[in-house]
Formats: sequence, C-alpha cells, structure tokens
Amino acid sequence: MKKAFVWVVAILGLLVVLVVGVAFFIDEPLRRRTEDRINGALKGYTVRIGKLDFHPIGFSLDLEDAVIIQDAQPEPPIAQIPNLTASVNWKALLFGRVVANFEINNPKFFINLKQSRSELEDEVPVEERGWQAAVAAIYPLKINELVVTEGELTYEDQGSYRPLELKDVNFSAYNIRNVRAQEGEYPSEVYVDGRVFESGRIKLEGHADFLAEPHVAFKTSLRAEQIELDYFRPITERYNFSVRRGVLSTSGNIEYAKNKRILTMPKLEIHNLAADYMHTKPATSPTKELSKKTERVIREHSNEPTLEVDVDQVNIIDGELGIVNKASNPQYRLFATGAQVKIQNLSNQAKEGTATITAIGRFMNSGKSRFLGRLRPKGKSPNFDLQLAIEQADLQALNPLLRSYLGVDVVAGQFSLFSEIAVRDGSINGYVKPLFKEVDVYDPKQDRKKGLFAKLYEGILGGLAWVLENRPREEVATTTKISGKLSNPETSTLEIFLGLVQNAFFRAILPGLEREIEIGQKKK
Repeated sequence: MKKAFVWVVAILGLLVVLVVGVAFFIDEPLRRRTEDRINGALKGYTVRIGKLDFHPIGFSLDLEDAVIIQDAQPEPPIAQIPNLTASVNWKALLFGRVVANFEINNPKFFINLKQSRSELEDEVPVEERGWQAAVAAIYPLKINELVVTEGELTYEDQGSYRPLELKDVNFSAYNIRNVRAQEGEYPSEVYVDGRVFESGRIKLEGHADFLAEPHVAFKTSLRAEQIELDYFRPITERYNFSVRRGVLSTSGNIEYAKNKRILTMPKLEIHNLAADYMHTKPATSPTKELSKKTERVIREHSNEPTLEVDVDQVNIIDGELGIVNKASNPQYRLFATGAQVKIQNLSNQAKEGTATITAIGRFMNSGKSRFLGRLRPKGKSPNFDLQLAIEQADLQALNPLLRSYLGVDVVAGQFSLFSEIAVRDGSINGYVKPLFKEVDVYDPKQDRKKGLFAKLYEGILGGLAWVLENRPREEVATTTKISGKLSNPETSTLEIFLGLVQNAFFRAILPGLEREIEIGQKKK
C-alpha cells in the first residue's frame, strides 16, 4: 500500500510538473494567438498584450500590460490595462452554467479631442467595431461577472484647459449571462462609483440587461455631489457658453432601453454659478442667435415619446448670469449678480403641466431685480406669463452698451424697468415701462478729450432728457404697450421670450428717443 501511494503521488507530481512546464512554454504562443484574434475582430483599433500567463490548474489566465490604440490617432494609447484576469465562474458551474469572471485592475482610459472627433467621423458605428468579438477572443467562456477596480478615465481638450478626470472608479456587474430577460426587465446587478475631478463624487446603483438589443439596457439610481462645472468649459465654449465656476449636486433615476429614455430628478442644485452666453456673429442679434441654438435642441426633444426628462426643482444659488456681445464695437456685457433662481416642474413633456421660474438678483450689480415666469405647455402655440422688475440700476454700468448703440456714455443716472406680458393662443398683451432718473450725459472734465461733435451730440441728448423729465421726481418715463397677434402662432416660447428681450426690454433701456427711432428704421 505504501508503494502504491508513493507511485500515485509521484505520478501526480510528474503531471503537475508537466502541466506547469507546458503552461510555461505555451504562454508566448498563446499570447500571440490571442493578440492576433483580438485584432482580427477589431475595426479601427489595435491591441498589444505585453504578457500572458495561463494557469491550467484553475483554467484561468492573466493579461498584463495590455494597451489599446486608435489606428487613426495612435498617440497616446486610449487604454492601458496593467492586469486582466479571466477565470471560470465555479459557483455558476455548480448550477450547470459554464461562464466566466473578468477582473480588471487599475485600468487607465484616455481620449483627447482629436481622438474623439476621429471616432465621431468614422463611418463604422461603435456596435460594429468588433468589441464583443474581441473580448470573446480573450477567453472562450462568456462573461457573467465583471469587476473593475480603481480605474481612471481622462478626457483632454485642446488648449490650456484642465482635463476632465474620473478617478478611483469601481464598477461591478453580476449575472450578466445567466438570465435572458423580457423587455423592460433588468436581471443583472450593476454598481459604479468614482471621484469626479478633485472633490466631486458620482454613484450609480441598479440593474441592467446586458443581452438586450440593439444595446445594453439599464435602470439605475444616480447621485452626483460637488461636481465642479468649470472643468466643462472647453466643451461649453464650443456652444458659446462660458462657465467659469459653479458646483452641481443632484440625485435621481435613469432608465435607458430600446424605446425608453427616462431621467427623473427631485432636485438639482448649482451653487456659485458664473456663466455667460457669448455672442460672436455681427450679422445677428445675441438673443436671436441664442434662440436658434436652444430652440433646435428643444424642438428635437420636446414631447418625444421615447425621451422623458422631469426635474421637480432646479435651484441656482448665488449665481452670476450674463450675456456678452463680442460682435459689437465696443463689446458689452449685461449681467445679474447674486442671482437666486428657482425652476419648478421642469419637463420636456406637456402632460406634466405648468412650469414656473422665479428669480431675484442685482442687474449690473446694482439694480434690485425680480422675475416671475409661468409656462403652460398647452395647445399648438405657446402660453406663458412673465413679470419683470428692475429698480434703480446704475446707468453708468451700461456705458459699454450705450457707446455701442448710441456712441455716448453717461456720468450719472439710474435706470428702472417694469413689465408684464402674457401670451395666449397666438396673441400677446402687455407693457414695458423703462424709467431714467437723474441722467447726466455730458461731463466737461470726463469728456474734455472728446471731439467737438461728440460733445455737442451728448449735450443734445442731455437736453432731450431734461425736456422729457418729470420735474418733481426728475424721471424720464415712457410706457410701451405690446398687443396683437403673433406673426407666426407656432413660434416657440423661447423664441418669443428672447424676441421680447431683444425688441422690447433691450432697446427700451437706450435713452434718446430720436436715436431709438433711427435704430428701429435701420433694422427694418
């Protein structure tokens, strides 16, 4: 018995030595074969594997120092994977299911502007690039559990902007292949968390269907905290929005499937936001250009049955919001500081009812301002009310605008504006009432370097203001009534609102009635 036992042990030991030896010599040929199969499946990308270790006893393998390169823009590599382990899911095997576990440690993914543009311009869609076949080439069994630990994702734009970075990203997905679900069901558990930029955090937790067609479907909760918005500046500036600062926090739920895209958020808060819309085209007005861009997005997604976006409440706390006209000479900026904005019941679906916008702030950092808007998404044409009040703003703060439109500036004065407007079923009614108080256009000391005609022109405007003044209160006041049918009843709410800003509020603040008429004639 002792001899038999010795022989058995010796044979087993010899088998182990043979298996280990074979594994040692098979690693390099298997690495080359795996690399060739992966690259044969991919379109537009190339994978390089530094080392492969096959473990025959557990039937697992490790890929080490793998990199993924975009053929069109090979530098830098879009992914660096120090270690990937593929193994049999022994727990599932006990239930007769032959599937695999994948674990990826410390991967680093990187993409820059050139690489992202190359991807977007490629005629081959992402789902036809062969990524699933490439993963299958690594290991013969289908993935049932996938775990990623301590990953990084970096996007780098052109210029001196800070890169967008996700760090310490952990991802896990279970039960990927065990259940083929009906549409609308999500059998696989999914979890993601990570650090966004320096201080932000993001977390998604829920379920997914990885076998859904034509793409993966999922339903998860979302929580984002302390996301610094200025990191997105290189992206927002391509759409003429400059976001200089701001911190976003929100939570909600996301559902993404074949015929269903739903985003619901109870509350979205942005603290200390500083953002401007940058107008750069000389041939168009700032508000008209903004209207066109925003309206294009709204028309594409408004009441779309497969897309539902519902935000119960948006709070902008202590913001600075403005519009910069770079196409004028000189340039000017209109803005509000200390803005407290609350938007309630915001949705792209008309069935959700009335949305309200309330805001307070300081126009040009001086005039106390209040705004109230109610949007009723009923019928084919817009239905909304708005009220605006600006009280005792410093008129000197508007000098860049006055120089741009009138060629003059002021040395003293206050500006106020009051307005109520209602749009109903293709008709508009309301008024705009600007007031100017204690306006002083000409100052001999300040204007001593100006030419004779400039001094004369400003003196005439000052005289006109004096003639129109309400002497007991020293105010210049005019009221413009707005009423009638809209030229196009199907014009959007945003387009109407921005048109009012351009044609009523915006021009109403310009003193000098004769010059105002002249500007209106030129625009016709």
